[in-house]
Order: sequence, then structure tokens, then C-alpha cells
Amino acid sequence: MFKIFGHYVSRLHFMLGVLEFLVFFVAIYAGFWSRFELLGGGMDDVEISLFLPALIYAVAMLSSMVALGLYQRGSMSHAAMIVRLAVGFALGTAALSLVFYAFPNLFLGRGVFGLAMLYSFILVGLTRAAFHHFAAEDAQLHRVLVLGSGASARTVLDHEREGFGYQVVGFIRLSDSERQLDDQRVSELPESLLAYVESHDVDEMVVAADDQRKGLPLDDILDCKMSGIRVFDLISFFEKETSKIRIDFLKPSWIIFSSGFKMGLSTRYGKRLFDILVSLSLLTLASPIMLLVAAASVVESKGRDPVFFHQVRIGQNGKLFNVHKFRSMCVNAESDGVARWATKNDSRITALGKFIRKTRLDELPQLWNVLVGEMAMVGPRPERPEFVDQLAKNIPYFNERHRVKPGVTGWAQVRYQYGASEEDAREKLQYDLYYVKNASLFLDLIVLLETVEVVLWGKGAQ
Repeated sequence: MFKIFGHYVSRLHFMLGVLEFLVFFVAIYAGFWSRFELLGGGMDDVEISLFLPALIYAVAMLSSMVALGLYQRGSMSHAAMIVRLAVGFALGTAALSLVFYAFPNLFLGRGVFGLAMLYSFILVGLTRAAFHHFAAEDAQLHRVLVLGSGASARTVLDHEREGFGYQVVGFIRLSDSERQLDDQRVSELPESLLAYVESHDVDEMVVAADDQRKGLPLDDILDCKMSGIRVFDLISFFEKETSKIRIDFLKPSWIIFSSGFKMGLSTRYGKRLFDILVSLSLLTLASPIMLLVAAASVVESKGRDPVFFHQVRIGQNGKLFNVHKFRSMCVNAESDGVARWATKNDSRITALGKFIRKTRLDELPQLWNVLVGEMAMVGPRPERPEFVDQLAKNIPYFNERHRVKPGVTGWAQVRYQYGASEEDAREKLQYDLYYVKNASLFLDLIVLLETVEVVLWGKGAQ
């Protein structure tokens, strides 16, 4: 794992992405050569005439692959990968059609792009087969030594069993009170921690003592650090591995002294410009769909009920605003005045509402909230004041998610299921805090691309 603009990215999957970008880029040249050179045509000035179409093709196809979750860590069956590749290529083709319709001078002909698609699909398939053969799952695991053997250390072991991308080499007991891991993987502190690390091929070390006031082997840890071993505290380790910030280990001092939690002027104004451009573009492209949803809503209610739904939510710095959505519930959904989360198979949701919630079409009017500056394209989902009052009392640091603008989509939305309970809110907060800490245009682009996967596969909607 390494950081790009504060966001942790898998090094191996980043290399795979670079390799496949080159595959897509070269496929245009191969398609052009097959279409014309094999038929006796010339290839003069190919480097000049093909570079921009090849670059656009590679960017569009790679973006569609990201949108389908093909660079995420985790196991995926061969059948699922083939299906996602096929959908990704279809999505990329649709995006390219729009580009070439807008800029016809870049179009090289159906024959060239058809051959480029064929070569791309074959080469990407072979590339991924080679990747999973030579970079097998065990080879992708980095070796971790945990300093501690108590409750905190157990969480590292639990995540290893859940299939995260690391392998625990062992645990070092630091005090007699740490007795929660009485197995063969626990060792006493060796005379030379560095020698132990080198003999066990350790890549990084995690300090996971339950009580660090009882003393840590600071000289040994410093020796390892200065010898090139990466050393993490428990929160930073989980931030890297899970892309969330564990609030059960979080302390104000960590927030104060850690990097992040700061958005510079360039990022702030860049995000605002990005939000305006994206919201305007989506409002323009989606306007026919919005008209169809509005018409369907009128037909369903026989003109008796409103098409839109407006509700007070909490925005940046606790400011109240009205969020706009297509109505997906019956008008008397909360006739008793009690605020409720939506649940699975909620009886309050209309027949049309089930469809537009599943496809996220009910969210489209929120693009107006983005355009006027009340929301961003990416950020924590805006919550109702009634829920916030309750959650802030029971969940520490909950109000910190309001440090940035709420979003139409967000890191928690693409990483976690629909939240319908306090426990879900606690889990999603950990992803929201990760976004607040590492907010950037780069992370926004990743979230928007992964939102496509969420919409296409209908993840998490209720």
C-alpha cells in the first residue's frame, strides 16, 4: 500500500492498472495497423495522428474498469471477473461513443476500434491471468509483526482472518497483563527486536499494546524504524488496511498530530469547480430521465401527491438545509411525527419508489443542492437533525463528519451497506472520518467511479 494524495492504494493493483492502461493505449495502434497496414495501406505519421485517440481510449476504458471495481483488493471468481470485464467494456464503449459524437475528428473508424476492443479484451484477460498466477494471494500479503498480545492485538488477528491483505508473522508480549492470545504465535520480547524482524522477513510493525503507559521497547522500535521497517500505531494501520478510521481506538491527540484533516485553498476551490461542472453535466444528461420519473410519479399517484420530496438535513458545520429528492414513499410515511430509518422491504415505499431507490434515480434532484453549494458531489451523506441528536450522544466524534459538505455519494456509501441502525451509523462514521481526513479531488474521482458499480449492481439500496 502507498499513498496518492493521502489515499492508500494497493501497489500491486496500481501496477496492474498502469499495465492495462498501456494495453489499451497500444491496442489502438494495433487496431490501426491491422486495419490498414495488412491491407497494404501506409502508416505515415501514426505517432501524431493516433496519440490523442489512443490516450482517450485508454482513459475511458481504464475508468470503466475502475467503475466496475476491477482494481479493488479481495477475491473474485473467474466468472464474476469475466462478467465485470464485459460490462466494463460495454460501459467504456458507451462513454467513447459520446466522446466521438462530440468530437468526430477523433474517430478512426468502426474497424479500428472494433479490432482495438478485441485486442484489448484478449490482452487484458491474459494480463489478469498472469497477474493472478505470478502475484498469487500469498505473494500479495505483507508480513506484519504485532507488538502486543492483548485485546488491541486481537483486532489485528481478527482482520487477518477476514482476508485483509496482510499476514501476521507473530505477536510480541509486552506485559504479563496481555494474555488474550495464548497460542504459539505469541513470543516474549527478544534481546534484539531488529534481529527477530530480519530473521522473520517482517515488512512492517504495528504497536498494539493495550496500555502504552506501562512502557514500550522504544530503543528497539527506533532501531527497527531507522533500519527501514515501517512502524504504525494501531489506528494508522487500520486506516491503511481498511480505508476507515477506527473510532474505538481513536483519541483526540491522534487527530491533532496526524496528517490530514486539512483542505487547502486549491483543493477547496478545485472541488467546488469540480462539483459545479459535474452537477451541471449530469443535470443536462439526466434531464430526460428526470422527466420520465416525474411523469411516472404523477401517473402512479394519479396526480394527487407531490413528485418531489423535501426534507431538512444537517450540512457543513451544522447548517440546516432542505435536501431535494424524488418522492419514493407514501405521503403519510411518518404521520405520527416520529422519524424512522428506511428498512428492508419497508411498507412505506411505493412501487415506483422501490425502483428509483434501487437505481438511485431518487437522488438526482440533489444535483440542484450541489449546484447551489449546499452539498458536494462526494461527502458524508446528510442526516436528519433528529437522528444526529441521537447519534451524537451515543457515538463519539459523530459531529466531526460535518466538517465537510455532505455529498450525493460518499466513501461510506461505496464501502458499506445502507445504514438503518445506530450500529450501521457507527460503522459508516469510520468511513466518513477517513474521507474527512483525506478529502481530495483524487478520492472524489475514485468515489464517483465506484458509485457506478454501486448503481449497476444495486448495492445497498433499501
